Amino acid sequence: MQIHNPWNPDTYTDASPDAENAGVNRMIIGAMRAGKPWNAMAPQELRDFLASGNSPLGMPVYSERAIIRTIPGPAGPLTLRTFIPEKIDGVYLHIHGGGWVIGRADGQDALLENISRNCNLAVVSVDYRLAPEHPFPAGPDDCEAAAVWLAKNAKHEFGTDRTFVGGESAGGHLSALTVLRMRDRHNYTGFAGANLVFGVFDLGLTPSAASWGDEPLVINTPVMQWFIDHFGVTDKARSPDVSPLYAELGNLPPALFTIGTRDPLRDDSLFMYARWIAGGNQAELAVYPGGAHGFTAFPTKMGAAARAKCEAFLRG
Repeated sequence: MQIHNPWNPDTYTDASPDAENAGVNRMIIGAMRAGKPWNAMAPQELRDFLASGNSPLGMPVYSERAIIRTIPGPAGPLTLRTFIPEKIDGVYLHIHGGGWVIGRADGQDALLENISRNCNLAVVSVDYRLAPEHPFPAGPDDCEAAAVWLAKNAKHEFGTDRTFVGGESAGGHLSALTVLRMRDRHNYTGFAGANLVFGVFDLGLTPSAASWGDEPLVINTPVMQWFIDHFGVTDKARSPDVSPLYAELGNLPPALFTIGTRDPLRDDSLFMYARWIAGGNQAELAVYPGGAHGFTAFPTKMGAAARAKCEAFLRG
């Protein structure tokens, strides 16, 4: 599947929709409208609903190849879910999504197992603390601790100090924050690349997120605000320490930004890509017409193309 030119206006229209992907989008909207809105649930209620497999996201599938280990964290032992290939060419520090409130490191085993096998990367996924029980900065602190551990121990643990970082949605946000914290607090600029997949980079809401409305295509404006409020950053949403879009972005690793045009967070990737480039860094923007939030997890040709693109970046 061809990746469309992000600067061609036709990319953002429905003139040539992907019928398969459009069908999935309609299914998600219908299923979510038939159920209780996410932002009308308590955090644990939403977690239990997603874990039940009754949401449009389906039931999580767990891999027997996953290896659980712990490292010291800022609030006690920090769990890492790892996948180790036979041949290791690098290490991928993965940070899961879920709006800082839901999600776990074991929620995307198939994705991480494939990355490990196809890219010859040891994958280390962080089970960071979730809000609102542990509001900002608990989650970012845990991700920073994992990155510090990896910077110090990758060579000894995995035989290589070639490291990548990345994640999806809130994981893209936390990955960007981690890169910035490692640069500013630890003088570490050694990441070989940042794989930032439909990340949220402005917690004050970019125009596309603020104007999306209540159409429930996985997320919408009320759901994003619900996540941000529970994260505990509403009063400081555009601080550079919270929203990486507003940070000084020099001396950062090459990045791949992946986004679909039917994602409320579309502008986050468009804006962050431009600022990443303006900071003097290498970056690529991959835009997928009609792609919804989370589309890389869908069993579609578009989802497969995006996953292959990310893997190619992590191999490069």
